[in-house]
Amino acid sequence: MCSQLQSAMEDLIKVFHSYSGKEGDKYKLSKAELKNLLQGELSEIFLSASKDPMVVDKIMSDLDENKDGEVEFQEFVVLVAALTVACNEFFINAAPSVQKDDKPCLQDVI
Repeated sequence: MCSQLQSAMEDLIKVFHSYSGKEGDKYKLSKAELKNLLQGELSEIFLSASKDPMVVDKIMSDLDENKDGEVEFQEFVVLVAALTVACNEFFINAAPSVQKDDKPCLQDVI
């Protein structure tokens, strides 16, 4: 039986690879694959948080450290880590009226 952290790590890997490789390299996300991942996995945040049509280009540019036009798993983890840090800070700084059992939507965090 996996620990919660092991399970979370496996899920992160599975999510990445369920979107990668549909175009070209199966170990990288193209711009279209990244957009599909963002829409599929973070649709409430992605669609409601930005009206900017260039948002995928901006995210891709920020993540693509080696500037090869694709996002590798290591680069993708940077996005997940940044979102996780933002969520953590939100929950730590949440009003005292928010109980541990109350789970605000992730879109409220971002």
